[in-house]
Amino acid sequence: MIALARPRGSRFVLGVLAGAVATASGAGLLSLAAWLIATAATHPAITALSTAIVLTRALGVSRGVARYLERLVTHDAALRTLADARVRVYARLAEIEPIRRFRSGDLVSRLVSDTDATQDLLVRGLTPPLSALLTGAGAVALSTALLVPGGLLLAAGLLLAGVAVPLVAAALGRAPGRRLAAARGELSTALVDALHGAPDLVAYGAMDRAVHRVEQADAELTRVARRDAGLLGLGAGASALLGGLTLWGTLLLGVAAVEAGTLRPIPLAVLVLTALAAFEIVAPLPAAAARLGAVRAGGARLFDVLDTPPAVRGPAGGAPQHSPAGGAPQHSPAGGAPQHSPAGGAPAPIEPGALRARGLRVRYAPGEPWALDGLDLDLEPGGRIAVVGPSGSGKSTLAAVLFRFRDPDAGTVHLGDADLVEHPADAARALISGVPQHPHLFAGSVGANLRLARPGASDAELWDALTRVRLDTAVAALPRGLDTDIGTHGARFSGGMRQRLALARALLADAPVLVLDEPTTHLDPDTRDAVLDDLLAAAGDRALLLITHDLARLDRMDTIYVVVGGRVVQRGSHADLLARDGWYRNAHRLPALHG
Repeated sequence: MIALARPRGSRFVLGVLAGAVATASGAGLLSLAAWLIATAATHPAITALSTAIVLTRALGVSRGVARYLERLVTHDAALRTLADARVRVYARLAEIEPIRRFRSGDLVSRLVSDTDATQDLLVRGLTPPLSALLTGAGAVALSTALLVPGGLLLAAGLLLAGVAVPLVAAALGRAPGRRLAAARGELSTALVDALHGAPDLVAYGAMDRAVHRVEQADAELTRVARRDAGLLGLGAGASALLGGLTLWGTLLLGVAAVEAGTLRPIPLAVLVLTALAAFEIVAPLPAAAARLGAVRAGGARLFDVLDTPPAVRGPAGGAPQHSPAGGAPQHSPAGGAPQHSPAGGAPAPIEPGALRARGLRVRYAPGEPWALDGLDLDLEPGGRIAVVGPSGSGKSTLAAVLFRFRDPDAGTVHLGDADLVEHPADAARALISGVPQHPHLFAGSVGANLRLARPGASDAELWDALTRVRLDTAVAALPRGLDTDIGTHGARFSGGMRQRLALARALLADAPVLVLDEPTTHLDPDTRDAVLDDLLAAAGDRALLLITHDLARLDRMDTIYVVVGGRVVQRGSHADLLARDGWYRNAHRLPALHG
């Protein structure tokens, strides 16, 4: 996390120096005030006090100015570092697409609360200790110059209050810090699940249990936060106790020295008030140390996201570099994306052509069954093929590979002469588009959702795409037409309307290869058949790959692949497969077995 701030190291150094000046000015102001009051009690000439009066004013001004500069510089650097950290997290999410690997509410907590830990570390965890080190050394030097035993006692007190107590507070705060971060993530997860799943929870009478889960998570977070606050209070109390004991010890040593004639009364006042001021220097340190546990836990959760292995490699040697021990991928010191090998060079642009998959093997974790196990597939330019099979046979995994949502563990996918794995994912997606099994609709207007595929599309082009999927009449009947807001996740649309809107968006992308994963989900039979007819007509000269469990209209496909257990077990035209014994003919005879 400190490495994230390295580009702004000079700003933090300036902030530490400004903080040291502010703290030293405060301590010096108290020490000088002690000298001025004690000296004035002896009724000297006013000229003897003029210099001290001017210095008092100067220290008062410099304390405020330096403190302002310290806050301005360190917070500016910390907030810029925090912005960089968030950008890196967002970029990593976009690059490796691990969003589904984390619970939604927990991921929000990582992006917000845990990323804020960077700011806590830089503002409260680094600057105060370094400023205290510089100022504390100056206070000890002044006290030692006045009275050696007093200086030694002050040094011992500052070490105990500024080092020992924070170390104990950090050790005691490590476990609560981990629990605090976890409890915050659990509360966020429970709350998001309850909000997003409210209709189903109400329908099944489970809302009370969901609310109880939220209440339990909130109670746990409150309990951990209360313990954390108690730890902060304990650290502050221990620091105050050590400060008081050191002050009394300094006073006793000073009085004894005055009685012995080795210290004058005026330096005694300076010595005592310097000791009092010195403990204001270390007062923030126990609280900062106690927070390090939470900062460490937040940082670990943040880097869990940054270190998630990519599902899609970069081009030509862009795979993440793993540690020799097989640990997490190593990113740049500043937490950036994996570094690509310069030797690989930029791959040549992808030219449209035949889509060919050979020996595709994919599984989601070591030791799990293969979702795809040696699958072969051919799609010629302008061709139309369908992939069918029972649920869990690997159809959607095939779509994920073609959409470049993940890389195959073995095998190749070529478009023309280009191996898609050796090219940037976005370059492949520009040529292979379509609709995944669960398309996402964004909170916004109908037009805004459509223009995700083609930002410069005109209204006429949007209406044409809607007409192709038979959604134009429904959208025209909306209060504001294309400008009508569809709600979060398209909540104001029915399931069928959401599906057709996603299909219209795919047609607008105008990629030469169109992959449709279960495009007729949520559609009634009449609309399903009509939409399929329109899609086949609208595909034009595009290559079309239809992944479906629905056997309607498959007679219009050039080739049908039957996939079972991740392998192609049958291949042929609709008529050929009906003529042969196997899954396809059995599925037609027993519709109840479809999917």
